Amino acid sequence: MHPLIEAHRKELLALAAHHGATDVRLFGSMARGDADDTSDVDLLVRPLPGTSLLDLGGLLADAEALLGRRVDVVSERSLHPALRERVLKEAQPL
Repeated sequence: MHPLIEAHRKELLALAAHHGATDVRLFGSMARGDADDTSDVDLLVRPLPGTSLLDLGGLLADAEALLGRRVDVVSERSLHPALRERVLKEAQPL
């Protein structure tokens, strides 16, 4: 896992809980170990019942402010079928 994520792991999990998301996993270049200084952060989450897109947008905005990088927040249900298997395979729990 990328050092930036390790350094902010607890804060990211707290933000996710605050915004109604659980089972937070990292995927993409940060999870694979080939991220550079311009890489974004890809988070896969499981929204709790009643969590809205606005809640997930709040998580995205707060995570970007915390990390100082672009962040993508997606749920398993929203994954494109062509990418689903790869994303689930490389996803690492925070």
